[in-house]
Amino acid sequence: MAITYTWKISNVERTLSDGGVTTAHWDCSAVDGDYSALLYGSCGFTPDASASDFIAYDSLTEANVLGWVQASVSKDDTEAALAAKIGADK
Repeated sequence: MAITYTWKISNVERTLSDGGVTTAHWDCSAVDGDYSALLYGSCGFTPDASASDFIAYDSLTEANVLGWVQASVSKDDTEAALAAKIGADK
């Protein structure tokens, strides 16, 4: 059976003055049949409201924040660690 990975943003912290996200709290779960594993963490950001790619909190989607998180923590390494945990549990 293939492992299914689910990424979620559990909370974000922002600067009220410009709506810039300063911290994103995330978790990634992996499920393979009866086996599961979970990793969680947080990423810090330094938003620049004058940047062309700035997205204020009110305009964000979970996909936006997940993209930032997965770029910061290495999506592939995180999922590999979860797969290794499940493999060790089997």
